[in-house]
Parts: sequence; C-alpha cells; structure tokens
Amino acid sequence: MKDLVNKAREIALQALQGVVRSDGSPFIGHADAVARIVDDELGLPAECVAAVYLHEATRTNPMDLAGFPADVLTMVDGLNKIAGIKPKDTRLEAENYKKLIVQYSTDPRVAVIKIADRLEIMRSLGIFPKSAREQKILETLMLYIPLAHQLGLYNIKRELEDIYFRYADPEQYRAITNKLKATEHDRERLMTEFIEPLKQKLSDAGIKYKLKVRTKTAYSIYRKMQVQKVPFEGVFDVFAIRFIIDCEQDHKKELELCWKVFGYVTEEYEQDTKRLRDWLTTPRPNGYESLHITVKNKRGAYVEVQIRTKRMDYEAENGAAAHWAYKGIQHEQSMDRWLESVRYALEHPSEAKPEDLPEPPKQEIFVFTPTGELRILSAGASVLDFAFNIHSNVGIHCTGGLINGKAVPIKEKLKTGDTVEILTGKNQHPSRTWLDWVATSKARTKIKQELDAEERKAAKDGREILERRLKNWKLEWNDTLQMEFMKARKISTVLGLYASIAREELDVNEIKAFIQQKAEGAAETHGDLPVVDHTLNYSAGSDEIIVINAKNVKGLDYKLAKCCNPVFGDDVFGFVTRTDGIKIHRISCPNAAQLIEKYPYRIQKVVWQDTAGGGDFQVTLNITSEREQAVISQVMDVVGQFRTSLRSFNVDHNDRAGTFEISLRLLVPSNTELDKVISQISAIKHILKVKRV
Repeated sequence: MKDLVNKAREIALQALQGVVRSDGSPFIGHADAVARIVDDELGLPAECVAAVYLHEATRTNPMDLAGFPADVLTMVDGLNKIAGIKPKDTRLEAENYKKLIVQYSTDPRVAVIKIADRLEIMRSLGIFPKSAREQKILETLMLYIPLAHQLGLYNIKRELEDIYFRYADPEQYRAITNKLKATEHDRERLMTEFIEPLKQKLSDAGIKYKLKVRTKTAYSIYRKMQVQKVPFEGVFDVFAIRFIIDCEQDHKKELELCWKVFGYVTEEYEQDTKRLRDWLTTPRPNGYESLHITVKNKRGAYVEVQIRTKRMDYEAENGAAAHWAYKGIQHEQSMDRWLESVRYALEHPSEAKPEDLPEPPKQEIFVFTPTGELRILSAGASVLDFAFNIHSNVGIHCTGGLINGKAVPIKEKLKTGDTVEILTGKNQHPSRTWLDWVATSKARTKIKQELDAEERKAAKDGREILERRLKNWKLEWNDTLQMEFMKARKISTVLGLYASIAREELDVNEIKAFIQQKAEGAAETHGDLPVVDHTLNYSAGSDEIIVINAKNVKGLDYKLAKCCNPVFGDDVFGFVTRTDGIKIHRISCPNAAQLIEKYPYRIQKVVWQDTAGGGDFQVTLNITSEREQAVISQVMDVVGQFRTSLRSFNVDHNDRAGTFEISLRLLVPSNTELDKVISQISAIKHILKVKRV
C-alpha cells in the first residue's frame, strides 16, 4: 500500500511542479499536509491518501490514471467535482450546497477527505489574501463545520470552529480564550472537588459507570452568550460532566439507575430546578434519552451534569437520536444510514470495505443556472422541469435547452452537476405529451393548468364557430343531440367536443349531417356516424375550377390534405373523396402521382384566390446541421424575422453522423413567406440541408 501512495505522490509532484500557494510555497505542501491528516489524524487507509494526491494532480489537468484501483478513481472523481463547486451565495444556500457535497460523495469517504482538505486550508488561513480568507471562513461556517458534526468528526469540528472564530471576530476570540486560560486551574480544582464525593457514593452503591468531562470551545461559549444574552460567567455549561452507566438493557432498570445517580448528585449539590431537562420520562421525538441537570457547589460555581446509560449514549451518538440531530442541525432520514456508515468506517477502518458502504441518497439532483445559481430537482427531472423551476412563463414557452453548452430537446434528463440554459419561443405552448416528460409536481401542475386554460379558450372558440354555422343553416342543436353525438364519436367532455372544432380535429359538417339525419329519421351511415353530405355540386372529371378562399381554408366543401400541408400559393389540385369532400393536395405531394394515375376521374382543378385572406397554414421543416451551438439560436432568429409563428421546435442528435436534426413546425401566411424562411435558414453557416415535409 505504501507503493500506491508513493506512486500517487510522484504523479502529483510532477503535475504540480512550479505551482505555488499564496505565500509562494510549493503547492505539493498542501497535498502532503492533507495526506497526513487523512492518514495520521483520521486513520483512513492508503487508498484515501492516494486519492488526495491524485485529486490535486488532476483537478485542473485531467490525465489517464489507468492502473489505480477503481475505488481510488471514484474518490478522485468525487473530490474533483466538489472542488468545482463555486457557491453563488453560501449563506442562503448552505443546506443545499452541503447536500450537493454529500451527493458527489459516491464513496462516502470523499466527504471525510474533503473535510480534511478544508482543515488544512483553515490551519493555513494566514497565507491567503483577505478576500479569499473571508470566503473560506464563510464556507467553513456554513458548510464544513455542520458536515463535520454530522459525520461525528467532533475534534475537527471544534478546531474548525475555533479557527473560524479567531479570524471572524478576533477581539471576542481573544477575550474568551483568555478567560478560559485564566480559569483553567479553577476548573481543574472544581472537577476534582466535584467528582470525588460522587465517586465514593456510586462505588458504594455498586453502580458501574464511565465518566466523560469536557470544556466548551471558545466558539461554542460565544454562541451560548449570543443566544442566551449572558456574559461569559453566565454560561453554566462551560464545564460539563457526563455519567454513562454500564448496565443491562432493561428499560425499567436503566431508568432506576439514572434516577439513583440523579439522587446522589442532588444530595451533594444544590440543584437549579429551572434547568432540569427530563428526557428519560418523555424522550425527545427523535428518541433521545438523557437526564440533564445544573448544580451549584459550595463555592457558587455552576456545572452541567448529564446522566444516561451506555445504550442511551450509543443511541445519542450513533443512532436516530444522534447528537447532531437533536441539536437542531437539519438532516433527512434518508441520509442517516449513510452518515452512520461513514462514522463506522472512521472507527473501524480495517473492517470497512468500499463496496459495503452505501451510496448517498439520490432522491434529488443538483443543477446550476448559467450564472452559477444552484437548483434542486427531483431525480429524473428534465430540461422542462428545470424551466418551470426557474419560472412558470419560462416553462410554458420552453423550446429546448443547453446542457453544459450542448443543445438538447425539452425532454432531456438532467443529472447532478449539469449547468442548464433554457431556450424559449414566444409562440411555444404546452402539449399533453409534456406531462410524460416531467418529474416534478410544480411542472406537472403548471402544464395541466395551461392545458386546461387552452382547452377552455379553444372550447369557447369552437362553440362560437358551431353556433354561427348552425344559425346560417337554421338548424337546432340541443343537449340530447349533443350527448348522442358525443357518445357516437366517443368524446368524453363537452369542452373536448368544442375544442376539437376549434382545433379543426372535428368538421362541423359532421354535426350538420348528424342533425339532418336525426331529423329525417334515417340516413346512410359511415361506421357509427352518418356520411357527410357535402354541398358542393360537382361531377367527376368536371372542368369547373374551384377557387380556394385562403382565409377560410376549411370551408364546407374542401379540406387541406394532412399528408402535404398545402400553403397559399403552392401549385395544388383537388381530390374528390367518398366521405370528406374535396381534399386539396400539393402537386409535389408524395401521394399525388398515385392519386392522379389511379383515380383521374376524381381529380378536381383548383386555384387560390387572387390574394391571401390573412389565413395561417401549418408547415413542417426538417433541418440538418453540423453540431454547432450557435445554429439553434440563429435558426430561431430567422424565424422571428418573418411573418411566421413557431408551433414547436425539437432538436435530436445524430451521433453517427455528428449532426443536429432540427424539426420546426410553423404557421405561415403563404408559400412566398415560407420560401424566404427556407432561403435564410439555408444561408446560415453550418446548415447542411433544409427540407419541407
């Protein structure tokens, strides 16, 4: 294992040659110091020490590390990702950034190594310029001190706190540390005087116990002074004693012994009853059990005493009632097992195997905006989820995105660490398929709201269209007829019925024919519905020329064919169908040759009216381009220059050809305007092909 560390250090030595720290010393000194903390102070295995050196060697200069164990490479990858985190606002987003550090710790030891790295930085804080010091002490306070506490690294946590305090408020730090030094002899004497009579009584009672004593750090004392608004002398638990009773795990017996110890203590010393905390009779919600009392000796000095059994102490330090939890540091149950496994690995390094350590919980992913703002989304979230997380209007008009600079469609899934930029279009609107592409409740709710609003608006328009036509036809349309028609067409809601009219999915002539046949009592049917009786008087092969009104393309007698989507100005012909009147096709339609050859007697001559009537025609363009990010925004710019409306915009990647495959669905007033769009898009650099579908 020593060879593994030496090999890793040699790589770091070469990679960091000439690199210096703020004081001009070789940067390899930082790696050496962190390695010593990981090895000597934390007792982690050689793989972790090697990861320290390889992390420093590769964090800015990626290199091939073939030959190193897989778990070492996993730790290096995690450390490099954490090093790349640049908190935009540590104070506001501390809890989220702390979660991100844990998320990057695929091997749980990564978080521990990162804390060791931060400890070395804090120990060397004096070499950094003032601006860098301020950022590092803020990050340490908000991120690394709470994380060290959660991982049970209490000694490191206390050292980080005191270094932070020394730089953040040097005057208060000096005042408190000087008072601690001045009263150190008094505390030693107090401890001896306090413990001796209790030792004897407990021994005589046959109670086996372990005693823990501790003095609060300068920072902890300062925090108590701030919260309780008292001077140094008013902090009662500067000095604390904990009795840990060794007994069988019988709850009744445990309670009996704890209260016995309580009795001996309060017999010997005066109790402050206001500061009694009985978490034996009523444990805390997280399961914490202990008895806390504050007593005063004959000299008038206050001491906090904690009484618990060995089982209670273990649960408080390692289980669901861990110290960090009951102290109010935010945590989630999903992290508890992961954190406990890390603490166990620290305490039993020879027993802990990397493959046995659980990965951190992954119910969330952490992604960034282009400005570095951190956003948290549900695992499985897409570009569309991210857009709605930014703002509802951004989500509604989202046409795609850039992930780490790469163009992707709106349904692309995100992963932790991605930087995401959203592309929008003013004419973009949600469709029902969007619901299949989102994982967050916010996005799903907003999409449904927008779809419902569009459905209601379309239904209103559809009702007006139908009422206007019925008035012209002088036909009645009552609730009974409406329900019968909906049942026959398998339309579930009235809103859906009228919205389908507005979206031209349902021809009002079918309703007209339905009403007429119901009135007549019998009619020829087509499936469950009567065949539409089109009012155009024509004979097969007639030379009569139909003039198409471009403003009202979907009139009583003809429809535009969906297979080729004719646009005003295209060369077109009419095809007489059996049930749908005349379908208008482009001469260049893929089906044109077959229709003309097989059914010449059903071909109808048609022409457009002299000028466009202000209508909009749907058209789809398929664009192939080289993989250049600028192409997408340039295409969008061209579309915005002309009298067109963007209905949808999708980008797919052709990995084999190395190209973008872009699909545009537009509404255009005429083929003249469409030709302008195609011409301008074709002229864009890196565009390979533009095809009208």
